[in-house]
Amino acid sequence: MSESRLIVPARYDRIKQICSFVVDAANVAGLDESSTFQCQIAVDEACTNIIEHGYEGEDKGRIEVICNALPTVLKIELLDQAPPFDLDKVPEPELGAPLEDMKIGGLGIYFMKKMMDDVSFSRENGTNKLSLLKRRAG
Repeated sequence: MSESRLIVPARYDRIKQICSFVVDAANVAGLDESSTFQCQIAVDEACTNIIEHGYEGEDKGRIEVICNALPTVLKIELLDQAPPFDLDKVPEPELGAPLEDMKIGGLGIYFMKKMMDDVSFSRENGTNKLSLLKRRAG
């Protein structure tokens, strides 16, 4: 198992650095290009949500990224100290609704769940932990 950690200020301009860090871990885990890209999209969305909805703006906290690369799976954990968040209280998007009736936003968690093999959320000692799991194809 190969574990790597990155801690950055919660800023939009740091998301590219986080995604690059995740790509390196995905390569160690042997994920293919498509799976690696899905990890990038999920992490980008999650970090955007942490900054926008959790901290309600930039420079109000930090994001810690922990990647565990196993031979057939990549586990990504995103930790922050924003107020608590309940993943289960986010309503499913109405994908069949006419475009003009769809609300802006609300698709991020849906996309994360579609792209990753497992998405879970926990909170312990004032820290939020979003866990994203991607298994190697085949």
